[in-house]
Amino acid sequence: MDAQAYGSNNDRRQSEIQHDLPRLLDRAARRAGLDRSQWQIQPKGDEQLAVRPVDGKEPRLVDDYVRHLVAELRDHNAQRVPEARMRLRAVIHQGLVELADNGFAGRAVVATARLLNSRPLYDALAAHPEADLALLLSDDVFRSTVAGGHTTLSTGDFSRVAVQVKEFDATAWLCVPALGAPAAASHGPGAAERGKPAAPATGEPAADRTEPAAAGGADNGTRFSNDYRADNVNVTNIAGPVDARGAVFGFGSAGG
Repeated sequence: MDAQAYGSNNDRRQSEIQHDLPRLLDRAARRAGLDRSQWQIQPKGDEQLAVRPVDGKEPRLVDDYVRHLVAELRDHNAQRVPEARMRLRAVIHQGLVELADNGFAGRAVVATARLLNSRPLYDALAAHPEADLALLLSDDVFRSTVAGGHTTLSTGDFSRVAVQVKEFDATAWLCVPALGAPAAASHGPGAAERGKPAAPATGEPAADRTEPAAAGGADNGTRFSNDYRADNVNVTNIAGPVDARGAVFGFGSAGG
């Protein structure tokens, strides 16, 4: 995580950002059912690098944690003048990490830092001033969580981007969660291509690889209507929190 335009703030505002950032991240994690006390966290002013164990909750990190963080940022910024908004660039990557004397070491750490400082993330926040967060997933994370069907997100929520920072050159997946749609493609280096998976870094031909299924698609010839019929909609209200992970919901109208 990294806060936008931190260096342009005065000393007092920088201190406020350093105070507020970890608290926002903690609250979002608690609401997502994740325990940040079990994470190894390297703070750096307006930035945090967190390393968490592989425990099967990676889809919840990509899905629930990011969603709750967007909500926390929205509530936080609603109490402040526009100039004092906190806007974040976020990256999720996976790989082996070594605990070193001065922080973390390993290729995964370097890759995360390069993704966080990539042009597509900066461009996404600049292109969408109403958004409080821009998210970039590494290709590995995208394929193992979103494309694998383990989140409520779809492949169409993301745009494929090329990231080139120093010696780092890779494919990543960009989303502006608050918009409910992928970030607009930029032009030139780092241009995004919506909803199409990238060729793997290990040399596997793209033609030999299974494409992620489009959300809501069907290959049995059945046609679905998206017409909205207010007179045929039934709503069930549930009071209190509900853990619906693993549940299956159906939506439709009485008229078909």
